[in-house]
Amino acid sequence: MSDRLFGGGRAAAADVAWRIYRRRSTASTNLDALELARAGDPGRAWVVAERQTGGRARRGRVWSSEPGNLYATALICDPCAPAHLPELPFVAAVAAARAVAPRAAAVGRRVGIKWPNDLLLDGAKIAGILLETARTPDGRFAVAIGIGINCRTFPGDTEMPATSLAACGVDVFPDHLFADLEYELRSLVDTWDEGRGFAAVREAWLSHAVGIGRRIRVRLVGSEDEGVFEAIDASGFLVLARDDGSRRLISAGDVFFARPGCEE
Repeated sequence: MSDRLFGGGRAAAADVAWRIYRRRSTASTNLDALELARAGDPGRAWVVAERQTGGRARRGRVWSSEPGNLYATALICDPCAPAHLPELPFVAAVAAARAVAPRAAAVGRRVGIKWPNDLLLDGAKIAGILLETARTPDGRFAVAIGIGINCRTFPGDTEMPATSLAACGVDVFPDHLFADLEYELRSLVDTWDEGRGFAAVREAWLSHAVGIGRRIRVRLVGSEDEGVFEAIDASGFLVLARDDGSRRLISAGDVFFARPGCEE
């Protein structure tokens, strides 16, 4: 494993770029980021790898991590009060959408976000985001924001159809895409401001949202629910309008569109 530290990001930005650790291969950029925090790293840092040997998605699922794609984790320590932690997936999703959208638009493709933080390109999954947390020995709360974007390859055995930027006509090197992602996430973390600016992040998320007003199925831990995706509330919870007239607020789950085409 090689380990190189860079200052990274867009040099013209007025704010200070986060520190960046680059690695050729690692088991998981999320695990590496949390290990850095446990070793005393103050956060506002990235771990970027060319390949992961043990990439993971939500609920312990495997995340395909072949060379040619972008695998990056942002580390933030003590980012906010606990009540605002569920807002961070929205911050990450908007940053990823903003990094990809200009390149996608140039070839006539549309970027969308499936609640809460799956990035879609014309309805197929192009990226995944996984947040993990740990308490450090000195008592700090570390958050790893893992973002994987399919630049060259994509898995073919997923429950939801996947794609890559290359398959959609977008030719981009992971390092070039990361430069934009680093800038966008850094800017949005500042806008979010420990939760005080979540309303602005929520509005940006809604500008990319897919499926609102459509019928969905939501997979929860040990159960499922179904209804119309009515909205997201001020905290980012999904508002599910059920067939019996009741409404349910959902804080976490996997969303599936009940009818083909809803992702558009």
